[in-house]
Amino acid sequence: MDSAVTTTERIRIVLVGTQHPGNIGAAARAMKTMGLSRLALVAPQRFPHADADAMAAGADDVLAAATLHDTLADAVADCRWVAGCTARDRRIALAQFAPREAAAQALVQAADGEIALVFGRERTGLENHELQLCHAAVHIPANPEYSSLNLAQAVQVLAYELRIAMLADRAGEAALSPLGHREPPASHAQMEGFFGQLAETLDAIDFHKGRTPDAAMHKLRRLFLRAQPDEREVRLLRGVLADAQRMARLAAARGDRD
Repeated sequence: MDSAVTTTERIRIVLVGTQHPGNIGAAARAMKTMGLSRLALVAPQRFPHADADAMAAGADDVLAAATLHDTLADAVADCRWVAGCTARDRRIALAQFAPREAAAQALVQAADGEIALVFGRERTGLENHELQLCHAAVHIPANPEYSSLNLAQAVQVLAYELRIAMLADRAGEAALSPLGHREPPASHAQMEGFFGQLAETLDAIDFHKGRTPDAAMHKLRRLFLRAQPDEREVRLLRGVLADAQRMARLAAARGDRD
């Protein structure tokens, strides 16, 4: 199996909260035309459904292999890099990519492991808490006076750019290189475990001093997601946090005795 095929198999398309089953089928068709086969569905309103089968138009194998998940976090738990397709500025400090830039970055990241491109609900897109799970945002620069892209059309745009990037890479035309981690980058689930422990530690040492913790945690999430620590580095960071938590408990115990 050549490297381009391996890279393709590491890329998944994730649809979140899809309302119309026909859009799932049309997205599967858009994927298959561009050589993609990994589809993950997060809490679709109706699936399986005859409309999805009809709109797939021969991409039944993509639908049959689609995985179902209750949450986006579950769908991307093993991913090294996650990009959310969004049409709006949600005031979340994410790296912003156009589709062609996102496709190039996706191939670089897929050299190290699983990656996901995430698409939200037809009417409302991705929620803020879902975008918080992403490393980057992808914005399709549609006509600002009429930017009504259908979900499957948005999938087609990203799938096409991935196809072009992969063909260029196969021909030796793309200047893409792996990140060069000595160990694999930490998975999404490992990073979420780290963020949970980080939040607990900041509370234990009274870092926020009565202020809401959300702003600080959002900034810290962006910092660490941008750094993309590997598994060994996350273990080191969690060891530091564990020691900080232990010292906080000792200090609290001394205070109680005093």
